[in-house]
Amino acid sequence: MSHRNVEILIGRLLTDEDLRRRFTREPAATLDEYCQQGWELSRSEIDAILSGEVTMWGEMARRIPSKLKRCSLRTE
Repeated sequence: MSHRNVEILIGRLLTDEDLRRRFTREPAATLDEYCQQGWELSRSEIDAILSGEVTMWGEMARRIPSKLKRCSLRTE
């Protein structure tokens, strides 16, 4: 079941600007919050996600059509 949650998380990191921004600033805390919301991830899945370069999510997100993304209205 948790692998499906990894797929959902990856999709959200690519399409949700606010989540991606939080993850870029505080990856471990963001994953902890994700798990506290009921999304199960194994320790090895968390470690694998945290081992990647956080900047890659923004780079990949820029390649996705804007119609598929949730944009942020924040001004920070």
